[in-house]
Amino acid sequence: MAASGLYVITGPMFAGKTTELLRILNKYRIAGYRTLLVKPSIDERYSSREVVSHDGIRMEALVIEPTLSDLVRVSEVLHSHDVIGFDEFQFFEYNRGLVDFILELSDERTTYVASLNLDFRGEPWEIVKELLPYADEIQTLYAVCTYVDPETGRKCGKPASRTQRLIDGKPAPYESPRILVGGKESYEARCRKHHFIIK
Repeated sequence: MAASGLYVITGPMFAGKTTELLRILNKYRIAGYRTLLVKPSIDERYSSREVVSHDGIRMEALVIEPTLSDLVRVSEVLHSHDVIGFDEFQFFEYNRGLVDFILELSDERTTYVASLNLDFRGEPWEIVKELLPYADEIQTLYAVCTYVDPETGRKCGKPASRTQRLIDGKPAPYESPRILVGGKESYEARCRKHHFIIK
């Protein structure tokens, strides 16, 4: 059995978090380990039954409601695998019981969690913030800032640590709903300088 532990992959959108998670799970699968990929039901981009990265890599997943009660419901399935990966973990409900469930799971199984670092407002997701101090390893990934300078027409190109939500090409107001599942039609990766919060 693979060594137990909690491994977090975090960063903004388009940083390759899902691609990295799928790559890791595939390596374990090739090595003969029983792997399981879990995705929250709220994420139906590209597929309702698979996790699909923005660059088109896909893997079948166990789709569950992002709640503690549904994690408990599938607990036996989780414990029947050696390596478990959770995608889009920021969508899981924030409560101490869910955090404890993941920590207990990672005591017995190799557990990977891929998650956004911040929401479109530049604020941390509570469930992620609560889990990070317990991680055995944190892998922070960066995207490329795609902000276009209106004078030169050139993209910034610096490392991006933020996710900018856009509405009709303009930054979404702070009061917009926190969760809006989407892709390149709604979001861009931005560096700190070019991440705009409209209040």
